[in-house]
Amino acid sequence: MEIEIYGDYIKVSQFLKKVGIIDTGGKTKFFIKTHKILINNKEIEGRNSKIKVGDIVWIDDNVYKIVFLKNKVNE
Repeated sequence: MEIEIYGDYIKVSQFLKKVGIIDTGGKTKFFIKTHKILINNKEIEGRNSKIKVGDIVWIDDNVYKIVFLKNKVNE
């Protein structure tokens, strides 16, 4: 599944909220202790690990490819 981000990177905690896995950043610490999360086939260092455009993220059996948001609409 492709996930679009705007900017150079997104932190793991922000990513988990963006894809709807957790609803608050406070739940990140528990989630990463109880689930396998890899960025480009390497274990993350913590909830502030950076996920960059082009990275492949594995969360348990789900795979996400990070792509740049091409058409950001001003809100």
